[in-house]
Parts: sequence; C-alpha cells; structure tokens
Amino acid sequence: MAERYSSFERGGRRWLWQRITAAFLVVVLAFHFFLLHFVNHADEVTFAASSLRMQDLTYYSLMVLFLVTATFHGVNGVYNALINQGLTGSRKRIVKYALVAASVVLIVQGVRTANAWAGFPTF
Repeated sequence: MAERYSSFERGGRRWLWQRITAAFLVVVLAFHFFLLHFVNHADEVTFAASSLRMQDLTYYSLMVLFLVTATFHGVNGVYNALINQGLTGSRKRIVKYALVAASVVLIVQGVRTANAWAGFPTF
C-alpha cells in the first residue's frame, strides 16, 4: 500500500490557506478576464483607463488583495514543492527567509504601483 506524503504538517493551516487562496484566485481571475477581455477589449485597455479603474476604492482594494493572495499562494506552493523535493535543515531556513523577503519586496512594490495608478501618495 502506498504511503501518504505531504509537506504540509498534519493539522497545519498552510494546507487550508493554499486551498482558500486558490478558490479566491479563480474567482478574481474570472472577474479580471471578464472585465478586461469581454467588457473592454484588449485594444481599449489603456493606462488612463486602468488609472481610472484603480481610483475606485473597491477595485483598488480587490487588486491589492489579489496581489497579496497571489503572492502567498505562489510562495507557499514553491516552498512546499521544495520541501517535497527533500529540502531540509539550514537550506530550508535560508529558502524560507529568502522567499519571505522576496514576498515583502513584491507586495511593497505592488502596493506602490497600485497607489501611483490610483493617484494616492506613494511611500
């Protein structure tokens, strides 16, 4: 009989959050494709129109939440794939902190970009 193997700890929450973020991303991606490929066609999407959309607080909040969710989902998936490949010890710790640092940089730059598009002050 095959043995069950998963890099997610039994009773851990990362497994659950991976599934929740996946479901959220599917819904937001469907919204994105509908809005930017069916309502507005590719040749109608401009920087000015994107800036106008980002000025709507609901849209802005959804895009920032999309950024944070996609970052977590991707980094968590990469980290667990590396653990599944046998990453342990100090290398595991180094990779974990490198991924956390990359996530922080990505989120900070993404929020700065969203703020610039929305006309908010950047930090």
